[in-house]
Amino acid sequence: MATDNDMAERVRASLGKDSRIGAGTHPLFLAFSDGILVMQGMLGSVAAKKLALEQAARLEGVVGILDRLRVAPAELAADGDIARHLGDSFLQEDAFRDFTIGGSEARKPPVALRSPGRPSGSLEFSVADGVVTLNGTVPGLDHKRLAGVLAWWSPGSQDVINGIAVEPPEEDGDGAVADALRLILEKDPLVTAGQIRIAVSEGTVFLSGLASSEAERDMAENDAWCIFGVDDVVNTIVVRR
Repeated sequence: MATDNDMAERVRASLGKDSRIGAGTHPLFLAFSDGILVMQGMLGSVAAKKLALEQAARLEGVVGILDRLRVAPAELAADGDIARHLGDSFLQEDAFRDFTIGGSEARKPPVALRSPGRPSGSLEFSVADGVVTLNGTVPGLDHKRLAGVLAWWSPGSQDVINGIAVEPPEEDGDGAVADALRLILEKDPLVTAGQIRIAVSEGTVFLSGLASSEAERDMAENDAWCIFGVDDVVNTIVVRR
């Protein structure tokens, strides 16, 4: 009978088979007990974090996962700086212009940033040790996904916990994911959205079309990974200088 240590090593071996996770260069702490897997450590990208969680969840015997995985930011930033950047992003985003917006950093009281008379939604965020937690209520899944991506885009962000509620509840699906990604690519100044084609099937995004550089190609893929509900990305965008 497999022990808890044996199960943790099974998970580690499974993660090592996917080079996109980079488990060999980013050491992870794994612990297993009573069907619950604890995953802790710093990975190189949002893609690596999502893939690691997906790989682990598929293994027989894993009933639940305690996710303590973080993503190494391109630049370190204090919680206050992350909170200020995200607050500015929410305030400047036209899709949130009628929303109540408020936020805070660790160990400080929340600050109201906007309080319209008749709000159509609300966004609340907090930042602690580089982790952004989102709450509130929005009228559509596209709003929830956009808020999540803006949080990932905030310099210094190491993880995003998206607890935003959609009211009334909205049926999700591949079409909704594709629509959200089109919106995100159009908002990304480093991507020429009109040259990129999108298809989504059962949570997997397929990207094709053209990019002017490897950096643009990679950015389009990273934007897709940042979207809530995306489980995998297949990138066949061609770089044409």
